[in-house]
Amino acid sequence: MKRKTTVLLAAALLALASGTVRADAAAGAKLFQAKKCQECHYTDGPAREKTIADQLAKKGPELWYAGSKFQKAWLAKWLQDPKPIRPLKYNSLTEKNSGNHPKLAAADAAAVTDFLMSLVSKDIQAGLVKPKMNPKGRLVFTKSMPCSGCHQFPGPKFTGGLNGPSLAAAGERLNPDWILAYLKDTKTFKPVRQMPVFAGLLNEKDMQAVAEFISTFK
Repeated sequence: MKRKTTVLLAAALLALASGTVRADAAAGAKLFQAKKCQECHYTDGPAREKTIADQLAKKGPELWYAGSKFQKAWLAKWLQDPKPIRPLKYNSLTEKNSGNHPKLAAADAAAVTDFLMSLVSKDIQAGLVKPKMNPKGRLVFTKSMPCSGCHQFPGPKFTGGLNGPSLAAAGERLNPDWILAYLKDTKTFKPVRQMPVFAGLLNEKDMQAVAEFISTFK
């Protein structure tokens, strides 16, 4: 009888916890609207952009796959104290990022994080990529393509281009499996972009090596 009661209590606590997550995600969705985050970010997928004009009309990156892209702990922390990820202003090749993203209080950040983490893409296969200082990935990233022409990254010294988002701390910010999925099928997530389509340029093994390498960035 005692064991049965313990099992039932554990099940009830699990159900309560799951309900709390759903409630927090719903509260986060309301906060997202109340804070007018939707004025810069859209959260309903799939991707809407079909032309360069569509892309230029956006004020900030799409978030309809945020739960597949970001790591939860990083996102909750960043929303409370946002630091620029892009060296240049969104959709600009010349204007510096002003770093004026609004801050959220801790409780609000937690709720919005729960909402954003509920937005996932079926195109992400979990468990494929583990962070690894992969020599082939490093070679492709810095020489063969080279990704470092557009993205800043850590190393013996902080270096890289300014046109794309910085990949500093990418291992803390990005889901490794999303990195691989993005390299394999960039158009699904960003139909209009500066980044090349690597399918046909790199084989899947090399893409995985790059994803493993990027996932080590601190």
